[in-house]
Amino acid sequence: MYVCLCNAVTDKAIRNAVRQHNPHTMKQLRELVPIGTDCGKCIRQARQIMVEECGTIIPMHEVA
Repeated sequence: MYVCLCNAVTDKAIRNAVRQHNPHTMKQLRELVPIGTDCGKCIRQARQIMVEECGTIIPMHEVA
């Protein structure tokens, strides 16, 4: 499923990036996949996927 329509990023791409590189912040995830760079509507879903994959709660202040 597409999470970010602006950059055509899928949940699979996010999950793969998290599994391979183990980012701990949204900033680190953004370095791996172009998420939240345009309209920003995908940030919450991307954060949720990251939490599911790494099992860590990421503070919201680290999202932006």
